[in-house]
Amino acid sequence: MPQKTAEEFLGLKPTHNPHRWILPVVDAVATPGNFLFGGCGLAAAISAMEQTCGRPAVWATAQYLSYARPPSIMDLDVIVPVSGKSSTQARVVGHVGDTEILTVNAALGSRDMELSGQWATPPDVARPDDCDPVPRWSKREGFIDSRVELRVARGRWGMHDDGTPGDGRAVLWARIPEGVEMTAPMLAVIADKMPAGFSGALGHRVGGNSLDNTIRIHQIRPTEWVLCDIQVHAVHAGYGHGRMHLWSDDGVLLATASQSAIMRIHNETPKG
Repeated sequence: MPQKTAEEFLGLKPTHNPHRWILPVVDAVATPGNFLFGGCGLAAAISAMEQTCGRPAVWATAQYLSYARPPSIMDLDVIVPVSGKSSTQARVVGHVGDTEILTVNAALGSRDMELSGQWATPPDVARPDDCDPVPRWSKREGFIDSRVELRVARGRWGMHDDGTPGDGRAVLWARIPEGVEMTAPMLAVIADKMPAGFSGALGHRVGGNSLDNTIRIHQIRPTEWVLCDIQVHAVHAGYGHGRMHLWSDDGVLLATASQSAIMRIHNETPKG
C-alpha cells in the first residue's frame, strides 16, 4: 500500500513560485491549545527546503517567534544564500500575513563517502507491543496529539504532580498510525515530543513552549516505530533544556534533537 508523504500529512502545498510554499494551519497540525505544533512548523520548513533545493536535510534549527492559530495560512519563503557542489545552506521564514511565526536555518546535501559509523547505542527496552500506551493530555480529537501514537518503554511520562523529581530520563516508542513514510520532516514532528519529559523530571504538572528545535539527521530508513530516548538536562529560572535520540525499530540512529523551552505550570487537567 502506498505510504502517505510528509507533505500530505502536513497539508503542505507548493505555489507557482518554487521558493514559496503554504501551510494551512488547521487542527490536524495544531495542539489542543489552538496553535501550530512546533514540530509541524519545523517539518514543513524542512520539507519546503528539501523540495526547493533538491537535497536532503542534514541539520535544521527552528526559532519560534509567534503563534499561528487555526484557521490561518502560513507562507513559507525559502531563501538559499549558498549552494555548492554537495552542500546547500538555506533558511525558511514562515509568516502569517506580516507576522513572522518561525525562522528555520538548515544545511542540506549528501556526499559520496565510504566511511561510516555509529557509536551511540540505543537503550535496551521492551518492544512496543509490551509497553503501555501514553494517556493523552487532552481528549479532544483531530489535533496533532491524536495523530501520533506513543508508548512508554522506560521512565515517567505525562503529567506528574507528586512533587518527587525523576531522573530526567524517559524512553518512548512513537509511530504515525496513518502510514507516513519516515523522512526528516516526520522525524521533526516526533522529536517535538521532547518537552513533555519535563513533568516527569520535575514531579510537577509542567509543560513547555519551545523556543527552538534543532534536529540533526544521521540516516533515514524505513521504520514503523521510532524509539525516542529523552534526557532532560536542566530546568532553571523558568526555562528547560533537553535532548532526544531517535532510533529505528532495529537499532539504527536516525537523528538527534535538542530543545530549550519556556516552562509553564499546569494547575488543572484540561476539560476538553
